[in-house]
Amino acid sequence: MWERAKARARRNPAAVDAAVAIACFLLTIGGHGAVEDPRPIVLVFAAVSALPLVWRQRAPFPVAAVCGAGSIGLIAVHGFIDWPYGQLVATYTVAAASPFAARAVLVAGTVAGLVFTQQTLDKPVGSVLTSSSVFVAAFALGTGARARRDRIALLEERALRHAEERAAVAARERERIARDMHDILAHSISMIAVQAEAGPLLVHRDPDRAARAFDAISGTARDALTQLRRALGVLRGGPDDRAPQPGLDAVPALAARAREAGLAVRVTEHGERAAVPAEVAVAVYRVVQESLTNVIRHAGAAAARIDLTWSAASLRVEITDDGRGAASAGDPAGHGLIGMRERVSACGGTFSAGTAGSGGFTVTATMPLAAPERRHSPASVPGPAAGPPQDPAPAAVIGPTGRGSADTAEPAEREAVGRAGSTDGDSAVGRAGGRAEAARG
Repeated sequence: MWERAKARARRNPAAVDAAVAIACFLLTIGGHGAVEDPRPIVLVFAAVSALPLVWRQRAPFPVAAVCGAGSIGLIAVHGFIDWPYGQLVATYTVAAASPFAARAVLVAGTVAGLVFTQQTLDKPVGSVLTSSSVFVAAFALGTGARARRDRIALLEERALRHAEERAAVAARERERIARDMHDILAHSISMIAVQAEAGPLLVHRDPDRAARAFDAISGTARDALTQLRRALGVLRGGPDDRAPQPGLDAVPALAARAREAGLAVRVTEHGERAAVPAEVAVAVYRVVQESLTNVIRHAGAAAARIDLTWSAASLRVEITDDGRGAASAGDPAGHGLIGMRERVSACGGTFSAGTAGSGGFTVTATMPLAAPERRHSPASVPGPAAGPPQDPAPAAVIGPTGRGSADTAEPAEREAVGRAGSTDGDSAVGRAGGRAEAARG
């Protein structure tokens, strides 16, 4: 019941203030014999000392000043009063709602008024002390109400800030999940679509290759399910669901799947490998994954090249194709490039994408290897031993198996090594997919 009454009072503050003002006026004229004193001036001063409380929340200090003047006038015409009800309520309101300067002036004015009345009316000091204690109690109650209100406001602000932070974290997590879903599903479904289109054409013509195409579909689907479980594992919160995300070691597998889809992919590393923060390794993997997906879906390319260039402070990954150029920029909504840019920026790197000078499309991401405070622990990528800077190591060409060798051969020989994984049967699977598209047209 008390809570309902407080709720109604909060909804109608003006009515509450009016009731308080009338109550203080009635107590003033009834408690001090003003009813027996028929002089209008007494009722006027009693009204001035109480009725302005109607505006106490809109103008606390002016109301307190008017009520104080009315109380002093009532004392002057009627005699000393121990309980100036209107002034006590006004004192409480100023202490609870006014700034420090107004409170200080109120205290000084109250003390001066009490001293003036004691000296003028020659009242005992005990009466003055009693009145003073009443004013002190009213002021203390108002100060306590102010402190409680300020604390509630602080807690509400803190709760709002925490809610905003939680909302921001949730939004970032949704963006991360959306990027992962896009990267995983777009890549895997593109691979499955290419193999599925080629498979029926090869069933009767080359059963062995058809079987390999269907095996590739199965493997790609299983890999997509595994990556989906990893990406969504954080939502379930179980330790078994937080398996490491794919990183640099999985890039050769991406290239191998692209070769199975008919795209000649060459992966080349330059420089000496260094320790890579886990988030950087995942970002590089996703950039390569999305770039190859775009090449297969949009570029109409026959070949692509992945260059990983290591330096002392950064890792640069560049994916170039020989397709139609700007047509390979990504999906129609632009989610691919946006997602790649966001991933790279989150790691403190730089990203660019555009048509290459000699045709085709190039995606470049440069990722810092220095570990600022926000970086996580490095991924399990072997790093160089401590010591003075070393000369860059020769480039390594990573073939279909993921194993590299020193790039000391002639350019033509290196190109042959890079194409080794994609020239089996002149990319029959990829060409079969193209013929399926033509037959459908």
